[in-house]
Amino acid sequence: MNRMWLTIITVVFLLIYAALIFFYFVQWNKLQDYKPAAQTPAVFVSVIVAARNEEKTLPLLLKDLSEQTFPQHLFEVIVVDDYSTDNTAAVASKFKAQNIRIIFPDAPPGASSKKAAIASGIKKTKGELMLITDADCRVSKEWLQIMASFYKERSAAFIAAPVAFTHDNSLLQIFQVLDFITLQGVTAASVNANVHTMCNGANLAYTKQAFEEVNGFAGIDKVATGDDMLLMHKIWKAYPQKVCYLKCKEAVVETTPMQSWKDFLLQRRRWASKTLVYDDWRIIVVLGFVLLFNLLPFVLLVAALFNKTYWIIFFFFFLAKTVIEWPFVSSVAAFFGEQKLMRHFFFVQPLHVFYTVFVGLLGQAGKYEWKGRRTR
Repeated sequence: MNRMWLTIITVVFLLIYAALIFFYFVQWNKLQDYKPAAQTPAVFVSVIVAARNEEKTLPLLLKDLSEQTFPQHLFEVIVVDDYSTDNTAAVASKFKAQNIRIIFPDAPPGASSKKAAIASGIKKTKGELMLITDADCRVSKEWLQIMASFYKERSAAFIAAPVAFTHDNSLLQIFQVLDFITLQGVTAASVNANVHTMCNGANLAYTKQAFEEVNGFAGIDKVATGDDMLLMHKIWKAYPQKVCYLKCKEAVVETTPMQSWKDFLLQRRRWASKTLVYDDWRIIVVLGFVLLFNLLPFVLLVAALFNKTYWIIFFFFFLAKTVIEWPFVSSVAAFFGEQKLMRHFFFVQPLHVFYTVFVGLLGQAGKYEWKGRRTR
């Protein structure tokens, strides 16, 4: 009888998961690739870059921003040096461009954070549209033109846009790319369907008016992370029909994955730490179900130690999970030009299940260190 119930639970969970992934698959494919108008939009854009200890990567981003096809007189770049302990400030100061300047956060060093840095940058802007990216990112020459055109065409209050990992052929980086591709697909699908809010702080935009109307990061400033998704949800509540996803290959922002398993788990733990702070029951329900779904194979593994029949159900779970996810992840991988990585997809499934459970649970407790800061 116990075996029957566990088998039924497994099948039910797989069916619910299949419905969820199919929904994301449909919404992802309904989202059309954006083609910007040739005409330059009449909008002044402010790019905010919160930088902490990025002396090696920041010059590459600034070079990209100085080579934009968007007219130089229509945008500014504000680098907020978040009390770096390296030469980030000096590197930014030496970069010769009239529309690039460096400032420091309004908050003192001990009280500063990425949110405080971004908010300080926004106070100094003169733009209508705020573009946010990270100091370790690379952007295409058309990035500003595309983001500004999309904003004007859609009258968007908040824009989530695609982010991609560069990578080598190591297991760690291949795993991160496949996982991140999945997250990007879910982000695009959920925003397009307006079912819950997701984005990545490496590539997003919002109007200064919307930021000020929701009182910026007030109410979410005690959480170390969430400068992207928590703010997005605040703006969504004020402008539910003006939160958009920009699906465009030329608008993809590239960044590097973590270089060690320790750093990867620390990054994802930081991302997961904001889960219980979400003021959005929709995403909490989805994340809660996904966590329970990934806990299921651990239950099956324990059961298999007492009854060999469960080994069949255990392996069936991973096979079914792969089949369910394959069409969706494959279509997103094609957009990012990473279809070749799908040959590794089945083999990283156990790793994905373990990390989802580990990070999902650990991210809700304790403190962690990020870029030399101990935070919660």
